[in-house]
Amino acid sequence: MADSFGKQGTTRRTLHYYWWATRRHLGLYIGMVLSTISFGVLLSYGNPLVMSLIVDRISAEPVAADQVFEVFGPYILALLLINVFGQAFSRLQDYTLWKLEIAVSYDLATLCFDCLCNQSVSFHSNRFGGTLVSQTSKFMAAYNQLVEGINFPFLPVLESVVFICIVLGPRVPAYVVVLMVLLVLYGTVSYLMYRRILNLNEKAAGAQNQLSGELSDSVANILAVKTYGREDYERGLFDAANREVVARDSKRMMASLARGVVTSVIAVTIMAIVTVFIAGGNAWFGITPGTLVLMFTYTYTVTNQFNFINNGLQRLNRAFGDAAGMTTVLDEPRLVADAPGAPDLVVGEGAIDFEGIGFRYTDGDAETVVFDGFDLHIPAGQRVGLVGMSGAGKTTLTKLLLRLSDIQEGRILVDGQDVAKCAQQSLRRQIAYVPQEALLFHRTVAENIAYGKPDATPEEIREAARQANALEFIEKLPQGFDTVTGERGVKLSGGQRQRIAIARAMLANCPILVLDEATSALDSESERLVQEALGRLMAGRTSIVVAHRLSTVASLDRIVVLSDGRIAEDGPHAQLIERGGEYAMLWSRQTGAYLE
Repeated sequence: MADSFGKQGTTRRTLHYYWWATRRHLGLYIGMVLSTISFGVLLSYGNPLVMSLIVDRISAEPVAADQVFEVFGPYILALLLINVFGQAFSRLQDYTLWKLEIAVSYDLATLCFDCLCNQSVSFHSNRFGGTLVSQTSKFMAAYNQLVEGINFPFLPVLESVVFICIVLGPRVPAYVVVLMVLLVLYGTVSYLMYRRILNLNEKAAGAQNQLSGELSDSVANILAVKTYGREDYERGLFDAANREVVARDSKRMMASLARGVVTSVIAVTIMAIVTVFIAGGNAWFGITPGTLVLMFTYTYTVTNQFNFINNGLQRLNRAFGDAAGMTTVLDEPRLVADAPGAPDLVVGEGAIDFEGIGFRYTDGDAETVVFDGFDLHIPAGQRVGLVGMSGAGKTTLTKLLLRLSDIQEGRILVDGQDVAKCAQQSLRRQIAYVPQEALLFHRTVAENIAYGKPDATPEEIREAARQANALEFIEKLPQGFDTVTGERGVKLSGGQRQRIAIARAMLANCPILVLDEATSALDSESERLVQEALGRLMAGRTSIVVAHRLSTVASLDRIVVLSDGRIAEDGPHAQLIERGGEYAMLWSRQTGAYLE
């Protein structure tokens, strides 16, 4: 039962987001509804009504050949006007529906993009990127399915019921009562079976999202797949996910077919009753021929429309199932959120203070404490190296500074300003971050370098590349600065990617610099070029350098040795070597390994 309420809650939340987007274009939505109703009333019910009047007039007495236009002229004119206006409303319906879907798709795409971009790194670490893309696409497409499903089967059915009651109610009340009872039964059965199938649709959509995630994961890591000869293994994972999709879709199909059989039986019963009424209507009740024609036409039309309700409910099922994944994502609280009206961070000098930091994270049921009462002061302009064994908290500390995760206790101050109380974007625009794996887009070299300063001139981009020791190799590329780097920069070597990332940081010209293992994966020549570039980049900036390779930090102003989330040692390289502590031991191991 709880699960059922959960599914209904997801559906309500989906409708909440869809109505939010629709309300922004309410004029188009109202125009679509009114044009749909007008189009259906005129063409589906106006035409048969006029034809029934013509049949009754013909049945009443013969009409002479020279009196045809005199007698039937008003009917002909009425039919002409009904069809002209009916077709006009049909085209208006097409226009408003199309415009509405285009406008709302833009709003929903923006909503999803903003949600995903503003979620924490932890959120993205626990999800397939391909699944999120798939969920976003399905969420947008589901809106179109929902609007079209409501606009075509359900509005025409509603207007059919109303029009039948208005036109046939005074003429054949007993027939209308029987017909309404059967239609209510039809609608009730369809709705109850629809609720049963809704859960199956959400599970089918979930299986499809998992399949997209598996495909994305394999394609993104195709080099690992091929170099380890694991194509068969990955195909097995994909096949398992694919079979789950088939199984879920098959269950959904069988449930939908069962609903179709039940509703078809009711539809046949309705047509059987109308046939009896039409056959004996004139003899038993004195019903006129025109009314009999009207009864059959209207009943046949409404029965067909109720048949379309099955398709409409199936589309609604699929729409809500497809939208469920992104609705859940949109409803997730932001793990790192700005306070309302948070001011921008203003950095003058770049002093950094970690005061009484407490940070822990939960993975499954296990909680890991990383920092407990951690303190560190970094004066403005100082170059600080963070070293220590893996898991000591080095990278975590830099991510807390960037507010990629939020601390549970204490404060992080930049020039005396609490970063938790400042706007995140303003904080990160003051910090140039260069990670171990350069973060490049599938765009040109120039666009990647200018990412931190989009309005940079070509001369500024070129100068940043020169200072990053990247100009020489960029000019040798097929299109120079206009060369597209490939997804995640796959067309470039590791050293080339890193130098482009450094050029980006130089161009951004931030007062604070964070380098996270920026040279650990490079060959000796690439490391030399990158180290030279980093030396220029760090000049005059408050710099935090995370490194396992101690030669990277030996020349810095200060080295902080972390161990189990606390400061084990703190001082310049020479002083730490003299102490003979943990840093000296690490240095001895690395230099000894090189000598050996």
